[in-house]
Amino acid sequence: MLRKILVPVRGDGKGDNVLAHAAALARGFNAHIEITHCRAKPENLLPFGVPIPAALRAQLVESTSQVFDIEEAGLRDEVLALSKTLNIRMSEKPDGKSVTASFVEEAGRQIDVIGHHGRLADIIAVAKPDIDRNLGANTLKAALFNTGRPVLMCPEPSGAIPDILGANVTIAWDGSREASRAVITCLPILTAAKTVTILTVKSKEVNVKPSELQEYLSAHGISSEIFEIETKSRTAQALLDKSKEIGADLMVLGAYSKHHDLERLWGGTTQFIVDHATIPVIMTN
Repeated sequence: MLRKILVPVRGDGKGDNVLAHAAALARGFNAHIEITHCRAKPENLLPFGVPIPAALRAQLVESTSQVFDIEEAGLRDEVLALSKTLNIRMSEKPDGKSVTASFVEEAGRQIDVIGHHGRLADIIAVAKPDIDRNLGANTLKAALFNTGRPVLMCPEPSGAIPDILGANVTIAWDGSREASRAVITCLPILTAAKTVTILTVKSKEVNVKPSELQEYLSAHGISSEIFEIETKSRTAQALLDKSKEIGADLMVLGAYSKHHDLERLWGGTTQFIVDHATIPVIMTN
């Protein structure tokens, strides 16, 4: 059962889309969404190693704080307006009967704030990194590697976002530790799904067979189908294509079986999906 979804925002224009995806996932569980805004510390923005008179330093810190206050107020107003549109009730405490949300402001580095709040969240929702604008990669990386929690990567929607996310779920299965952990951490979502499809590459040898995964899911009351992909092209593209073909609104993926930086360098399966996914993907590491 999902009870808490973390949505870190930073005023980069992507928060609305992520919150909409989080709300669609939360509706299936009447979960609470914690919207966390990372606010930089003014003193950390001052030039390092440059002598600044105490009076000027204090003035710079005060003026920067005032700018941050204005930004925070604007972002909070934006969140309040969007919550009404999404039918989310703002509340400091969840009630388990409806989708609720709270807004938390914390000073510090984004990766530290995500690490702090994310470790006690059931899932963390972040934007799909924007390669062209060089935005979001560090947020995704911090959520994956600093929390130990599953991460919902939200792409820009190609159509309307479903009212409830996770009705038709695919599992990218290769028998790895990462894939196994993704399945286990996503059991509440898989249990709530209407259809679950296990995708595996037919020619690839795996230690834990898809049929064994199917049996495990069945023990948890989850019905699933197995689809073996025959491909001579890139595995990641085949997984995305098949998910699109069967109308999946969510993919479950064990992320980065190799070192993250190596995958970025050589273009591994996870990195390809991060770069090209058009449906939401839940990843764990």
